[in-house]
Order: sequence, then C-alpha cells, then structure tokens
Amino acid sequence: MSDHAEATYLRDIAIRAARLVEAPLRTAFRSGMDVAYKRDWHDVVTVHDKQGEATIAEFILREVPDSTLVGEEGGHRGSGRVRWYVDPIDGTANFARGFAFWCVSIAAVVDDVPVAGVVLDPVAGHLFAADLDGATCNGRPIRSRARVDEREATLITGYPASRDFERDGRPKALTHFANLAEAFQTLRRPGSAALSISHVAAGWVDAALGLWVNPWDVSAAILILQQAGGRYLPFDLGKVPPGTPAHLCPGYVALGEGADYPTLLSIAGEISLDRSRGERPVPSSTTPVHA
Repeated sequence: MSDHAEATYLRDIAIRAARLVEAPLRTAFRSGMDVAYKRDWHDVVTVHDKQGEATIAEFILREVPDSTLVGEEGGHRGSGRVRWYVDPIDGTANFARGFAFWCVSIAAVVDDVPVAGVVLDPVAGHLFAADLDGATCNGRPIRSRARVDEREATLITGYPASRDFERDGRPKALTHFANLAEAFQTLRRPGSAALSISHVAAGWVDAALGLWVNPWDVSAAILILQQAGGRYLPFDLGKVPPGTPAHLCPGYVALGEGADYPTLLSIAGEISLDRSRGERPVPSSTTPVHA
C-alpha cells in the first residue's frame, strides 16, 4: 500500500471511529451530567470523555492492529507503528456547561508525521477531515483564506488562562492580551484548539493562538490546516527540545493562507522566548483571581 493510499485508509478509519461517538455525545450534550477535575478546577472531565475514548480505542485497535493509541483520558494502548492521538471531547468545559464549541479529534501519525486527521463537531454537523491528498469539510474540499492585514482579521485564542498568569505574570499576560485585542479587528475565546484550528482551515476565522496544548488537541487539526493551505507555527515554550515535531509542541500559531500578522507573531515569540529562558514573573501588587 502506498503512503497516500494508507493515509486515505487511516482517514476513513478515523471518520468511522468519530461517528461511533457522535450520537451519544450529542444526546449527552446539555443534559444533566456530573463533572470531575484533573489538574485543577479549570480542568474538567466527564464520564462521556472516558466512555468516548474507550469506544474509539476499541474500534481503532480492532481495525488497525498495528497501532498505538494515545488518549487524553486513558493513556497508551497498544504498541504498533501507527500512532493515534485521540481526544473524545476537545473543549470538555464547554461540553459540560452546554456551550456549543467542542469536538471529537482523532489523528493518525506515522514516523512522527500526521498523515490522517478528523475533527468532528457533532452540534454544528461539521466533519473536517484530511489525508495526504487534501482537506475537506463534510466531504467538500476546503481552502484556508485569511485577511492579509491583522486590523481586518479575527483571532481565536485562549490566552491568557489562569496558568498563563502563573507562568508569565498577570501584568505581562494582560499587556499581551490588550495588544492582541487592539491589533485585531475581532478577538474571540471560545475554547477547543482542534475546532479553532479547523475554523482557520475552513477560512471562517483568520488565526488561532494556543499555549497549553497537547498532541491529542492539535495533531488532527494541524494536518487539516496544512492541507487546506494554511500555516501552523509551533512554539516549544522551553518545554520540549528545539526541533520537536510540531504536533508535540505545547504552543502554536495557526494562520490562514495569506495572513501577515506581525503583532501576533511577535507576542507568541516573546512568550516562547521568556519561557525558554525560564524567566519568572514579577509579582503583581493586586490580589490574584482565577481567569
């Protein structure tokens, strides 16, 4: 099987896996549900995350035995050549609260390169998919398009979150946020890295910035964006060695085709450099609050 044929096969497996959990997640959405917490009270998880990942993992490992599955909730399963990154609900806090910006994200990676990816938005009914031959939304080819000037562009970002205040210091983080808000025509904070990047790929927004992402958050969306003609710029933030594959880096800027956004790139670069140097924030005179 050629590389392209294998990528198409793996994309189809990812689509089938995502469809398995689509109806159960849509039914659970906006129903009463209990939440638990992982790192802190900003980091929620539901029983639907765990059940969804188990369903996806069982299907993929049965259909592609030569696989290793890495999921947000269940860790590693298998020891095969094809490495799958699975997030059954990217945007769990939105899902749990009833805010319709969350998705299922599944990526297949071979030799540290994403070759197939699917991002499914069950509420809007959008299925983004990509292999080595292009990217689609609901089966139709997509092409990323961005406003050239950031003054006319829309940026999606989760920065700054509470962890950014802890890491960068509140004054600096809020200054970065203010500069972004002033530089761009519109700034939005809807959550879900996978869905944000997919919206850039579709040309519905112009750019996205993320600074606390994991491989299961972005691996599928990276391929979708790149195959749609957009750019994905990884940032190591001092957490991984230089040259680490993009999907393993904790920070990113996603740009639609044609975007030229110096403020965004300057701020992302400054944050990454500061964190790489291990610089600690200057204590704020104000009492910290959670973002």
